[in-house]
Amino acid sequence: MTQSLFAKIPFVGKFVDERFFEYRRRSTSLAGIFGAWVAVGIFEYRCFHDHFLSWDLLAVLIVMVTVKMAMMVWYRLND
Repeated sequence: MTQSLFAKIPFVGKFVDERFFEYRRRSTSLAGIFGAWVAVGIFEYRCFHDHFLSWDLLAVLIVMVTVKMAMMVWYRLND
């Protein structure tokens, strides 16, 4: 459905197809994974080096993991 919408636009239709959406999905997933690993690294650095628990950073990590796991279960059950 989305591809047909972009196919109607002369200039954009030449550059946007299903590969574009697949690359966007992969890059977004990879960015989220690397973002979570960086957050883990910062949390551990603050915990072990500074002896300070950054609860806000831990909350962000928990939300990222929860959303990732929930979406994996959702897609598995609805695919």
